[in-house]
Amino acid sequence: MKKKKVMVDMSATLLHHGHIRLLKKASKFGEIIIGLTKDKQIKKYKGYYPEIKFNHRKEILESIKYVKKVIPSEFFLNDKYLKKNKIDLLIHGNDNKNKIKSVKIKTFNRTKGISSSLLRKKVIKILQK
Repeated sequence: MKKKKVMVDMSATLLHHGHIRLLKKASKFGEIIIGLTKDKQIKKYKGYYPEIKFNHRKEILESIKYVKKVIPSEFFLNDKYLKKNKIDLLIHGNDNKNKIKSVKIKTFNRTKGISSSLLRKKVIKILQK
């Protein structure tokens, strides 16, 4: 039986245990392909360039045992992108804003108390002391 192709879309600007937990959960649904947001898209939608450039974020994510493949993506995914990449299921945190109609979406609650944004704020606060 062929494994389902499961996409987890993420920016992973600062990788943390919440990302790993999501990937672990997603791995139970099939083969994990990460749709990794490109640097310019992060700048456009989040207002900053990521601390770690795309190719290095890709390298880090590819080394995680749950991940089969990492491919570039826009900030928001659509049906055309998922169809082109033959994705059976999109898995996302419960902050999902993708407008997907033709492919099922499974969401999980985000890990409490952690996000790349919170980590970034902590570092800035520490540096301002």
